[in-house]
Amino acid sequence: MLSWIASFRLKDFTELSRFGGIILMIVLASVSAGRPVAAQSEVIEVDVIGGLAGVSQYNRFEEPFWSTTVPLITGGRVHAHVVPSERSGVRGQDVLQLLRLGVVSFGNVLLALAASEEPELNGIDLPLLNPDIQHLRQTVETWRPRLTALLEERYGVKLLAIYTYPAQVMFCRDAFSGLSDLAGRRIRTSSVGQSELVAALGGIPVVIPFSEIVPAMRRGVVQCAITGSKSGNSVGLHEVSTHISRLGISWGVSIFAANLAYWEALPAEVRQQLVPGIERLQQDIWAASDQETRDGFSCNAGHATCVGGRPGNMIIVDENAQDNVRRVRLLTDTVVRNWVKRCGIECERNWNALMPAATGIRAGETGP
Repeated sequence: MLSWIASFRLKDFTELSRFGGIILMIVLASVSAGRPVAAQSEVIEVDVIGGLAGVSQYNRFEEPFWSTTVPLITGGRVHAHVVPSERSGVRGQDVLQLLRLGVVSFGNVLLALAASEEPELNGIDLPLLNPDIQHLRQTVETWRPRLTALLEERYGVKLLAIYTYPAQVMFCRDAFSGLSDLAGRRIRTSSVGQSELVAALGGIPVVIPFSEIVPAMRRGVVQCAITGSKSGNSVGLHEVSTHISRLGISWGVSIFAANLAYWEALPAEVRQQLVPGIERLQQDIWAASDQETRDGFSCNAGHATCVGGRPGNMIIVDENAQDNVRRVRLLTDTVVRNWVKRCGIECERNWNALMPAATGIRAGETGP
């Protein structure tokens, strides 16, 4: 029995339900946490849960990196079995806990999902906090030390990289000039934070799965939808919408991390080979997310610079000075305040120790 447990790999995870589910996972964790990594001459087999299937972050970057680049940069010492999160047999909400237990060695954790149990994790990607990728880069740089400490202290997890999906923006069937024009509209949202924001704007949040956005817009179930500029184009939102805002509402930030005990048990030379490789992967994903966000606007508007999308005829709405004032007020009075209510006084202290210099916003205050 113990020899079978010691050979457990992520690809066997979906079989767990046949053997007692959670109880077996705990047994596996206790055994694998104490299991030594391969000896000097042996190949190290690692299991990796990647990001979302069917999107460029996984298809173009994560999968090729683990399947092809990692064996090359480690001289064949490391072989990885990588799967996108939806095909791993693990719910996105559970990846962080399984990393903590040691059932999963390496994993991509979407912070919006993990934040349902640990709200502080998603302080990096609150709605309207990062209107463009430059702001997001600054926020990530500022909040990363806190994120690193939180993951190690509470979860025994080593933060290796922070990834981002392209910007989530506003598509609407009818004309609008900015945030102030959205009151009274039914708007598709995909998270608690987005729903709170829409309500604060005087809109009506409606949670709808991504695959159902276009039919809902066509039937008038919603008048607007928050989703990615390029992914929205890929499903045909440019055919049922007339206007798209350039203002980034949220981004879909994720962390890539390892079980700390497993990471520290890897040979030092292997860690030294993996770290710069993962850092390059992080840089490539950020550059692609920036490009994909811009391509989304180009394609939806039908510009000649459209790459890999379907040309539309939409009007791009740029943020104006009035919108920026409204954005800061919404952050102060609604978004950050509600986040602190979910997160607690420690989150407020951590925010105020790090973020005011970068954002101009202190938790616990109200806007002008």
